[in-house]
Amino acid sequence: MKSVRLGCVKYLNARPLIRGWSGDVEFDHPSALCRRLAQGHLDVALVSSFEFLRNPIYRIVDDVSIASNGPVYSVVVAHRGELSTVKEIELDPASQTAANLLRCLLTELGLNPRLIAGYSDTAASCPACLIIGDQAIRFRQTHSDAFQFWDLGEQWKNLTGLPFVYALWLIRPEVPDPEAIAERLRTIRDENLADLTAIVSGAAADLSADKQAITQQFLDRYYNEHLRFDFGTRAKQGLHTFADLCSKDGVLPKRVREFNLV
Repeated sequence: MKSVRLGCVKYLNARPLIRGWSGDVEFDHPSALCRRLAQGHLDVALVSSFEFLRNPIYRIVDDVSIASNGPVYSVVVAHRGELSTVKEIELDPASQTAANLLRCLLTELGLNPRLIAGYSDTAASCPACLIIGDQAIRFRQTHSDAFQFWDLGEQWKNLTGLPFVYALWLIRPEVPDPEAIAERLRTIRDENLADLTAIVSGAAADLSADKQAITQQFLDRYYNEHLRFDFGTRAKQGLHTFADLCSKDGVLPKRVREFNLV
């Protein structure tokens, strides 16, 4: 499988799904990987779940995802004051899934702030902003005294009672032997989850070397309490519900969606 052109999101939450892959890996933000996968520059990528809903040509690696079943911690709106009084929210451009999840949640809750693509300066200077991934973790730990945090995973669970799926392994339709690739990716996930202590220790060491103040204690909670890495029946229901709400809000066309699983 060393010839497979594989991409993966460059966040802490992906480590249990990629550590141990024997070939080369292209790491980038979700939006960049989505473009490269759609253009055929990658064969397989761990990307935003919305990419499949938008362009359902891909095969999905079954039973593997990045998901939450409640607060996710790393997908949040940072805001000052009450969210109901916020007039504008600036969006992290890195993820279509998070931006469209935010649109659905706001609509269902009867809130209608203006959503603006990109940060005007920095996240710390905007009244309200959507932040995802490692940046969200660092921001929460650095600015907890100045902002409140609206956790999108928690809000989704409150609204639907279901898990939310942020990312999936997608395989392009022309790639040969997708079953073998999928099985290898499931095996990697299983091996890593059986040794999460090593994932936590490795991440803590890397972050310490980069002088980032994310503790091993936090990482242990993050992997064990905030994240889920399966794509089971309820997670699939959550993704179907997300697709239905996106269609209801005009973000996606109305169509029957079947998950092409391998």
